[in-house]
Amino acid sequence: MRSVVVHRAGGYGRLTLEDHPDPTPGPGEVLVQTRAVGVNFADCIVRMGLYKSAKEYVGWPITPGFDFAGVVSAVGDGVSLRVGDEVLGVTRFGAYSTHVVVPEDQVLPRPSQLSMEEAGAFPTIFLTAWYALHRLGDVRAGDAVLVHSAAGGVGGALVQLAKRAGATVVGVVGSAHKIPTVEEHGADVVIDRSAGDLWERARAASPDGYRIVLDANGVATLKDSYAHLAPEGRLVVYGFHAMFSKGRGFPNPLKLAWGWLRTPRFDPLDMTSANKSVLGFNLSFLFHRKDVLREAMTDLLGALDEGAIRPPPVQCFALDAVADAHRAIESGRTVGKLVLVP
Repeated sequence: MRSVVVHRAGGYGRLTLEDHPDPTPGPGEVLVQTRAVGVNFADCIVRMGLYKSAKEYVGWPITPGFDFAGVVSAVGDGVSLRVGDEVLGVTRFGAYSTHVVVPEDQVLPRPSQLSMEEAGAFPTIFLTAWYALHRLGDVRAGDAVLVHSAAGGVGGALVQLAKRAGATVVGVVGSAHKIPTVEEHGADVVIDRSAGDLWERARAASPDGYRIVLDANGVATLKDSYAHLAPEGRLVVYGFHAMFSKGRGFPNPLKLAWGWLRTPRFDPLDMTSANKSVLGFNLSFLFHRKDVLREAMTDLLGALDEGAIRPPPVQCFALDAVADAHRAIESGRTVGKLVLVP
């Protein structure tokens, strides 16, 4: 098999393509020959050596990648899937490869509505969005929901799932060319923050504040996101993208430090009197919750069958063009999801 391996932290040049022996599935495991592998911003943070779960669970060297789609090419004992079955799945790292071994309960049959590329783009972003909205945000019909980075993979999934729940959704994008994508996802209002004061327009869109704000920007918006919550509102945090310089390949240490210093520290006394909450999570620390994975994927695949959600726009890169994919996602100019096609 061929895998993208990072031996130590660094820029795009650290992404090396290597040949390795084909893995063998053990009891309860399947070997999947990948046809599409999702690219997530978290993969870039892994490459930079700053992703906590990567350090905790793997260390160096590491093969990034969380989600994939492909064809079962071998099975271990006690597995119900068969060789030749088409599946999508998740793994805690290792997906940037032509072959991936995972427990059977981390893969599902590929839905017929999804192409192989769309299937490889689906799991991580929709699982992240589902957990943020349904487990932490407790979204309800009639809620006013603000989604930052609404044209990205997770952002687009958040918009769709919030609309499915009956919420009024305001999506925020960084440039005008991203507006049509968010409108297609069903957002009621789309704000281009490059075209004027974001928060003035956010207040105009929901004068009473927001029941849920979903924020992966970090220091750039967290303080104002909290300030614009309605009573009983919830700020759900799942990333800190603004701390990283766009297109450099490696973070500026001074920018990281300055971003850390400026990150708001929320006062529990204020949260109590204001009746507001701040919640955060990282999907890579939730792999022990098989029950949550099953519940989320069952609900998501049902929504796909109903036509209530659809896959994001997909941009494909060859596996040996992984550095170009990382440059693209770090640029902040992409919409939807990027995938590697081995």
